[in-house]
Amino acid sequence: MSRVFAYARVSTSDQFTTNQVAEIAAAGFEVQPVRMITETISGSVAANQRPGFQKLLNKLESNDILIVTKLDRLGRNAMDVRATVEALAGMGVRVHCLALGGVDLTSPAGKMTMGVIAAVAEFERDLLIDRTQAGLGRAKSEGKTLGRPRALTNTQEGEVLQRLSSGQTVAAVARELKTSRATIMRIRTARAN
Repeated sequence: MSRVFAYARVSTSDQFTTNQVAEIAAAGFEVQPVRMITETISGSVAANQRPGFQKLLNKLESNDILIVTKLDRLGRNAMDVRATVEALAGMGVRVHCLALGGVDLTSPAGKMTMGVIAAVAEFERDLLIDRTQAGLGRAKSEGKTLGRPRALTNTQEGEVLQRLSSGQTVAAVARELKTSRATIMRIRTARAN
């Protein structure tokens, strides 16, 4: 016999999961309190990195059913939701989403829905890449320096080389110029090449 679990999540401490719990009960799902996992954590945290969701994963077994009110309770974006549902389906867990009419996302109709979600996820990813490339191109055309700011100026880099050639240690030079040893070693290596 299938066990029914529910997962309810809110992002901040001034929000409450009671509405989600009530919505699940109103949809006709009887979830024992021990199988109702609620947590307060940002949606920006991937599902598999949330303490409450990890606790849920440890309880779930094949043929169990997981109820959520909305897809965004499972993940931070379409790609994360898709990965989470696929991982649960791989465990043999059926996932029902009330916002999608209670459809089981692991059923044929649910798989079609997940196909649409996957297409949206790919579209989101492609848009993000395009926006990033456009932003980098614009910044470059405006003459902006891309990447991390340099730790030391050209003059300071010359000073690093002078100090090293006079026998000072990497640690001493780093301390005097208030930078990291890695920066000093990187300058030494770059000038040696």
